[in-house]
Amino acid sequence: MIVVTTPTGGIGRQVLDHLLAGDAAVRVIVRDPSRLPAPVRERVEVVPGSHGDPGVVMDAFDGADAVFWVVPPDLTAVSADAAYRGFTRPACDAVQRRGVTHVVGVSALGRGTPQAGRAGLVTASLAMDDLIAGTGVHYRALALPSFMDNLLRQVTPIRDRGVFSGPVSGDLTAPACATRDIAAVAAGLLLERSWTGAGSVAVLGPEDLSSDAQARIMSEVLGRPVRFRRTPAEEFKAAFVARGASDAMAQAMLDMMLAKDDGLDNAEPRTPASSSPTSFRQWCEEVLRPAVLA
Repeated sequence: MIVVTTPTGGIGRQVLDHLLAGDAAVRVIVRDPSRLPAPVRERVEVVPGSHGDPGVVMDAFDGADAVFWVVPPDLTAVSADAAYRGFTRPACDAVQRRGVTHVVGVSALGRGTPQAGRAGLVTASLAMDDLIAGTGVHYRALALPSFMDNLLRQVTPIRDRGVFSGPVSGDLTAPACATRDIAAVAAGLLLERSWTGAGSVAVLGPEDLSSDAQARIMSEVLGRPVRFRRTPAEEFKAAFVARGASDAMAQAMLDMMLAKDDGLDNAEPRTPASSSPTSFRQWCEEVLRPAVLA
C-alpha cells in the first residue's frame, strides 16, 4: 500500500496518475475528497483530513509500505520551520509506529552549500529531510530547483503585458524542472523500492537557462514579445504580505530567492540521471501556451 499526500496538488495528482497506471494499491489523504475525480475515488482508499493531523496520518499509514510526502504551502505559518518540520512531526511519529518502510519527499537543492543555512524555505525543507531520515525509514528527498510550472501563476501578466518577474538576476543561469518529470521520478521510486538508507535524487531538467533566455523562448512559442522584469526585494516580499502571508513566511520566500540568486541551485552536478526530459521550450508549447490562450 502506497500513501499519497496532496493528491489534488500539482505534483501529487500526477504521482497518483502514474501509480494507478501501474495498478498499485493506493491510499490518499485529502482535505476535500470531492476534489478527486470520480474515476480516481473508485480506485483508491480515501482518508479525509490534513496530513498534518496526528490522528489522520496514524490512520492513513496503518498497513502502508510507502508514503509520498509533500508539505502543502502555508503562507500564514509563524515560521518556515513550523511550516515544514512542525507540520511533518506527526507523520514521523506515525511512520515509526506504523512500520512504514519507504518515504519519498518533495524537497530542494542546496544541501552542503554555503547558502543552505540562509535560504528560507529551502533551509526549512532540508531540516525536514533530516527529521524524516532520523526516523530510520528508507528516505529519498527529491532535490529540486524552481519549477517551470510556477510560471503559471503569472499567466495574466504574461498574456496582458508580456512580462514575468522575480527577484533574481535576469542573466542568472540555473536549472528548472517540470512537475511532470518530478512526478515520474517520485512514482518510479515508490513503485520500485529496492533502494535503502537516506539520500537525495536531483531532478534538474535537461538544461540550465536564465530568465532572459526563458523570456526569449516564451516570445518565440507565444508569438508575442515577452520580457523578464527583476523585482526589487522589498516589492517581492510586500506582495506576499499583501496576499495574507505572515512576515516570517514572506521573508522566508525572499530569502530562498536571494539564495538562488547567489547560486544555491547551481552546486548540484548535472548527470544523465538528474537531467529530466522536459525542456523549457517543450513545457511552454504544451503547458504555458494553452494556459495563455485559454
